[in-house]
Amino acid sequence: MGPIEVVVRRGSVVEARHRVHALAWRDGAVVEQAGDRGLVSFLRSSSKPIQALPLVRARDDLDLRELAIACASHQAEPAQLDAVRHLLAHAPARERELECGIQEGRPPDPLHHNCSGKHAGMLALCRARGWRSEGYRHGAHRVQRAMAAAHAEAAGVDEDSMPTAIDGCGVVTFALSLERTADAFSRLAGLPGGERIVEAMTAHPELVGGAGQADTELMRTLPGWVAKGGAEGLMCASDAGGLGVALKVEDGTHRPMRPALHAVFGRLGLDLGDEFARVTLRNGHGEAVGEVVCAS
Repeated sequence: MGPIEVVVRRGSVVEARHRVHALAWRDGAVVEQAGDRGLVSFLRSSSKPIQALPLVRARDDLDLRELAIACASHQAEPAQLDAVRHLLAHAPARERELECGIQEGRPPDPLHHNCSGKHAGMLALCRARGWRSEGYRHGAHRVQRAMAAAHAEAAGVDEDSMPTAIDGCGVVTFALSLERTADAFSRLAGLPGGERIVEAMTAHPELVGGAGQADTELMRTLPGWVAKGGAEGLMCASDAGGLGVALKVEDGTHRPMRPALHAVFGRLGLDLGDEFARVTLRNGHGEAVGEVVCAS
């Protein structure tokens, strides 16, 4: 089956079309497929639940809120910033040790970067293992070597086979095929420490993304599921029964993600509701002027 086609309509005219590749995977086999299962993309922020595995294995003293924010791409909401501060204090580490940099459009400090929770978790990992924290974001550091090993373990691939690059927050990001990505998420709950990550994300979906974010809303709609979005149009999810789902928007935008998720989960017998099926476009007056939906 070809990719899912999502269209943007304004009035009666289709203004844009997006192609979305998707795969659902369980026990080493395809459950549902749309498009190219071999499509390779960087996991970007969808990696965060996997990047948290070395942390949870090293520390049994972190609470669910701290683990959830370590998996988050937060919107700098008060509860999210509070969770980052709490994790830093527990690490222990200081805000100035965060190496995520400054994010455009946000206050000019690293705490407000949407990856500050992940970076706080990496500092907490350094403290637990007795590693130096300076330069923890660089590929040669033990933190990033631990991240590479965790991704290879989750995806069932050789560590050296994964293409790497530098993510927006300065750490290493890893590339996998859609098949290996879906497989990695299907195995998340069963990996050592994975159950604790799942518990944290499902207990605090509001910390993982935030108000209006597709991953947070998916977890609220389907209790027991974990979901994590990534840059350039990626979304990954899994349930406790070993079903992993990965979607990649070919043109890298997030606009078609909700309708595509609705289509994929519908094929799996799960209803995400009208808020996913159709995204209403509104103008500056609040008037409905169009929609983003799957092509009929």
